[in-house]
Amino acid sequence: MSRIGRMPIAVPKNVTVEIGKENFIRVKGPKGELSQRFNRDMSIAQEDGEIHVTRPTDMRHHKALHGLTRSLLNNMVTGVTTGFSRVLEIQGVGYRAQLQGSNLQLQVGKSHDVIYSPPNKDISFDVSRDGRFVTINGIDKEAVGQLAAVIRMERPPEPYKGKGIRFQGEYVRAKAGKTGKGGKK
Repeated sequence: MSRIGRMPIAVPKNVTVEIGKENFIRVKGPKGELSQRFNRDMSIAQEDGEIHVTRPTDMRHHKALHGLTRSLLNNMVTGVTTGFSRVLEIQGVGYRAQLQGSNLQLQVGKSHDVIYSPPNKDISFDVSRDGRFVTINGIDKEAVGQLAAVIRMERPPEPYKGKGIRFQGEYVRAKAGKTGKGGKK
């Protein structure tokens, strides 16, 4: 069996899980509500404050779906209880971020400011005082990660000076620039 798939998911007391027809799951918690439809082949059961996912056969695609289904369910439960966050670091002279209401305004060396609005009500932005760190908070792990990746692509880190937007803790290998040996005479 899948090592991840066979692990039960603990459901906290302040979270309710509704398992509907054709594996439509709705999870409600203190931070909000998430719902998703899972593959009909997987059987999802809730008993004694835990959710168990089982697969019908040992076929390759069932093995793949087993761990995936369990991970997605666990992310839903974690999201409505504690939430997820992703931190972006902005480096470069004149590069900074600020909040404009609930929107994120970036100044990253373009002729205009780039403005991002939260795609849904569950996602919010936090900006540090100096404007170098942007935190994206939300209950849907996929939406938080996707938005962070889209913002990073606005100005990815370049390897010569290190300017750009990067994930916190991301290592960007620096390259040596051109050397000026033996120029024209």
